[in-house]
Parts: sequence; structure tokens; C-alpha cells
Amino acid sequence: MARTDEGTTLGYEQARDELIEVVRRLEAGGTSLEDSLALWERGEELAKVCRRWLEGARARLDASLADESPEEDGGGADAPLT
Repeated sequence: MARTDEGTTLGYEQARDELIEVVRRLEAGGTSLEDSLALWERGEELAKVCRRWLEGARARLDASLADESPEEDGGGADAPLT
């Protein structure tokens, strides 16, 4: 999915956890303007990673639900027995 500066792939949970830490550090304050901007940029990157994971999950769910169409011949589980 998304790659870090070291070339490793970030999973959703990893990106989310790091994003939480970035937000915590920004909210705590006490960092220089340059450090704050770097944190903000990293947070934006991590938010994009999370968004891509969630969009991919949504697409997979939508595809799965689209595949679950009712039986065409009426012989489904709810059809009356004759």
C-alpha cells in the first residue's frame, strides 16, 4: 500500500497509530515552527495512507456485496416448497 521513507509498507493500523502520535505531539505544543510543519506534513501523509486503506476496504466490501445477488431461478432458501 503506502511506503515509508525507508521503503517499508505501512499497514492501516501502523499509519493510524503514528497519526495519533503526530496529533498528540502537535496538540501538546512546545515544538519549533519547523518541527511543527514537519509533523503536520507527516500527519497529512499518514492521513492519506489511512484514507487509501479505507477506500480499498470499501471497494472490496462493495464488490463482495455486488456478487451476492439473489437467485435468478427463484430456487433460493426462501422459495416455497411444492
